[in-house]
Amino acid sequence: MKLVFFGLTISSSWGNGHATLLRGLFKALTARHHRIAFFERDVPYYAAHRDLIDMPGVDLYLYNDWSEIAATARDVVAESDVAVVTSYCPDGIAATELVVSSNINLNVFYDLDTPVTLEALQHGEQLAYIGPRKLADFDLVLSYTGGAALMALQDELGARRVVPLFGSVDPDMHHPAPARAAYEADLSYLGTYALDRQSVLNDLFIQVARHLPERRFVLGGSKYPIDFPWQPNIWYVQHVPPSAHAAFYCSSALTLNVTRGAMARMGYCPSGRLFEAAACGVAIVSDEWAGLDAFFQPGVEILVARDTTDVIAAMQLSRAEIARIAKAGRQRVLDSHTAAHRASELETILEGASLECGGLAPLCSGAERHMF
Repeated sequence: MKLVFFGLTISSSWGNGHATLLRGLFKALTARHHRIAFFERDVPYYAAHRDLIDMPGVDLYLYNDWSEIAATARDVVAESDVAVVTSYCPDGIAATELVVSSNINLNVFYDLDTPVTLEALQHGEQLAYIGPRKLADFDLVLSYTGGAALMALQDELGARRVVPLFGSVDPDMHHPAPARAAYEADLSYLGTYALDRQSVLNDLFIQVARHLPERRFVLGGSKYPIDFPWQPNIWYVQHVPPSAHAAFYCSSALTLNVTRGAMARMGYCPSGRLFEAAACGVAIVSDEWAGLDAFFQPGVEILVARDTTDVIAAMQLSRAEIARIAKAGRQRVLDSHTAAHRASELETILEGASLECGGLAPLCSGAERHMF
């Protein structure tokens, strides 16, 4: 198949969770002989932190204004099998109008931020990627979030077919790696600053650092404000590029996962950081949310913390117990949550949706299917 995407970014991993996830998925899809085109608005803050220019099997179209790229986008869509518009695409409404008015086999919306999308619209906010007809014109809606979110996308946004496509990890990039002195910690946390997870981060990281002044804590991520409540034993790394994620995780005994507020409230929305850290063979302490046990077995493959004392207790476990949990978590990811798993799932989803959409021709020939 040839798939064309209109999204936020794949060229820069700075300050967003889309780039790393989509790079892994695209790598797995191209390995399965699919071709990808990706349209991305060339904004200054991503251009200043660009860490990918070329990707085998992927045509990247960077543009400054939709009007300058619309004709090219129309031509690329015309020669593609599937067109996908993602959440947070800055020209999502224009891209939607283009793909739903085309004769493409299948048009798809992929919401990588479903709980945030739903809450924003419930509060009356205008989104650049959701137009007045919402999701009613798409043949298929993919959701990064499962559970109640799937029904909400139908009931509140008019989606006709909704299927979950969860996050994943590229194990070639995220794997056990040598530690680096700059990242060494008893507990690490990697994540862009977000106000809606600050209270949980305060309980599960900052307060832990206050209670354990002799321990070392490292926080990596961009957009942290000047008045962030830093502690003397918290070291800060402003940006950790994907190429350094493995070293970052593997330099700490435990790493913390904190889910964004909307995602935690809705549940069944695993952060990509969960899969990345587990694939690196590091034991994870995560905040609690509905559906977590569908991805990792608490107490066996992951540790769950409800408050400061739970994190302190996790940090006091024996090295052998922490290593056992880390090993089990890594195995679960390799068995269930790699980008190759999601690419295979996506093929199946797209084939099924294509057949349901008025008897459209199969997206792959019989020979190609045999190859997968």
